[in-house]
Amino acid sequence: MEEDAEKKRKKTADILKKLGYGVYSEIEKSENPYFSIPTRGLSNVKYSEEKRILTLGSGLSRRYFLNVGHVRKFIQTVAMAALSKELVESDKHTSLRSAFYQIRRTIPGTKIDVVDDQTETNKAIEDLELITDLTREQLHIDANKSGSVAGEVIIEDRGDVIDWSKMGSGGWAIPSNVEDISFKEVKAKFVIYMEKMSIWTRLNEDKAWKNLHCVIIASQGQATRGIRRLLQRLSREHGLDVFILTDGDIWGVYIYSTIKFGSIALANASDKLALPEAKFMGLTMDDIDKYQLRRHLIKFKEVDIERLKQIKNYEWFKKSKAWSEELDKMEKLGAKVELDAFTAKGLSFMTEHYLPEKLKEKKFLD
Repeated sequence: MEEDAEKKRKKTADILKKLGYGVYSEIEKSENPYFSIPTRGLSNVKYSEEKRILTLGSGLSRRYFLNVGHVRKFIQTVAMAALSKELVESDKHTSLRSAFYQIRRTIPGTKIDVVDDQTETNKAIEDLELITDLTREQLHIDANKSGSVAGEVIIEDRGDVIDWSKMGSGGWAIPSNVEDISFKEVKAKFVIYMEKMSIWTRLNEDKAWKNLHCVIIASQGQATRGIRRLLQRLSREHGLDVFILTDGDIWGVYIYSTIKFGSIALANASDKLALPEAKFMGLTMDDIDKYQLRRHLIKFKEVDIERLKQIKNYEWFKKSKAWSEELDKMEKLGAKVELDAFTAKGLSFMTEHYLPEKLKEKKFLD
């Protein structure tokens, strides 16, 4: 495992070195160095029918060093590439916030700082990802931990052996970078990702992961990049089905869509993050009547209605009869029901009834 990690780091460092040599050689030849950057706008994002994920199109823009409008961002990208190379070669990681301070310096002979605020370094990292086809995590720049996991899995993380079934009430905190984690033992049969930590806490206290022989994972709202990559690895490397458990509302559908098909903002990383095999286990419009939850309806706000209209036009949902029908029912109802409503039927109702019944009946939206 350590040898594989070392090879990955060397490959990343070589890509960054090549980028630097390219800029240097163009300056040596008195040419104007530039970066070719894939366009991230909506117009350059396509849905691949074959892969069932969002992908970036062929649109490119160029950023030149000898251009008054480009030079500042060009230098920021070079500075970020230099920092990443140093991190990779020393096998150290930094945070998004620390990266800002590490490259914040005044350009010699001027009163101009390379960066003024973190939004600039964040953008430089995004550009570097596009230029090199490396993820932020491969560049050794991590976001804050956000999410918990519990289940019948044992991993090794930087020499430490961690049993996800023995992590107490808080579970194992999922890091931003899960690339170097190795799976020592996987007894779980499937994975449930839920959008709310409150639901995860309930299921963990009920030992749902033990009773159902699964892994339970949650963040708070949209899944982080680390979680999406972890879901993909569990599915691709260990053949585990992945189910997405959300509220019965349009925002839950959007969370599911992002995990399954990818997002516009990260279309360049869909191959590493998206999971077309994922299935929707969330609260459906039919579940509202089946489990007598109408008394817990929460009327849609205008923002919910607008979001529903947008998502109904997503190509991948429009071409699905089941999803078109589901979204039509949601629009007609004009309201949502949260998963927390199940607690009105008993704190463990979801563990003892809802989830086992869903699994037995295999009533998932794909």
